[in-house]
Amino acid sequence: MGVVSSVEYETNDGVATIRLNRPGSLNGMNSEMMSELSGAFAAVDVDQTVRVVVLTGAGRGFCAGADLAAVRNSDEGAASVETMEAMFNPVMRAIASCPVPTVARINGAAAGGGFGLAMSCDITIAASSAFFVSTFGPRLGLVPDLGTSYHLAARAGAARARAVAMLGDRITADQAAEWGLIWQVVDDDELDAAVDEVTATLKRSSPTAMTRIRSMLAQAARNTLSEQLDLELHHQRDLIPLNLDEGAAAFVEKRDPDFGPTR
Repeated sequence: MGVVSSVEYETNDGVATIRLNRPGSLNGMNSEMMSELSGAFAAVDVDQTVRVVVLTGAGRGFCAGADLAAVRNSDEGAASVETMEAMFNPVMRAIASCPVPTVARINGAAAGGGFGLAMSCDITIAASSAFFVSTFGPRLGLVPDLGTSYHLAARAGAARARAVAMLGDRITADQAAEWGLIWQVVDDDELDAAVDEVTATLKRSSPTAMTRIRSMLAQAARNTLSEQLDLELHHQRDLIPLNLDEGAAAFVEKRDPDFGPTR
């Protein structure tokens, strides 16, 4: 796919890096970007050598949400709901159903829909200077979108979710980690190393197991314990003959398991 105007896509040794590439607007989202982001995740779907995706932003920010200047000065504003339905929400669904683990590398501001995008990945790692803010309600008179309301409610607890969404206060990276909104905070100059360490672990894992772990955890919130036990049994029934011999041998031999070069 190569370099495109709003999104950069590259693969290296099993890692697909998807970089939002509108640094002049802090990677503000528009229809072009979302179309290219959709294309990037479609490329991941068909590339069997990709074992993990890293989503990040170019320049000094991760994503500032929708490009409001572009929306205000174009026909996109009048058709924003239709654009969201046709182009924005499908990207969020593509991330949720990605066949490999996803890692968000948060290098700066994640605001508005960018906040939801940051939380959409399986593992989110932020630089200590990064921050998060839900601008929808207090500043724009809108409700959180791009999954922001879903992830806030699921991770932050009712009191924090309401305050974050209604007040629009800036949330530091440390706060976000403390509240369970993201996985890890590291010093700015250690961000790449931290992401590399996580992707190395994920690359060694079974792609089939990783996909099923995500699906199983997503269902846990609405399942009873009995239903979840049945679901665990269902997945183990498939995975034990596929992976256990190699996993157990690697454990005994004190080496990394080899679950195959592709998913």
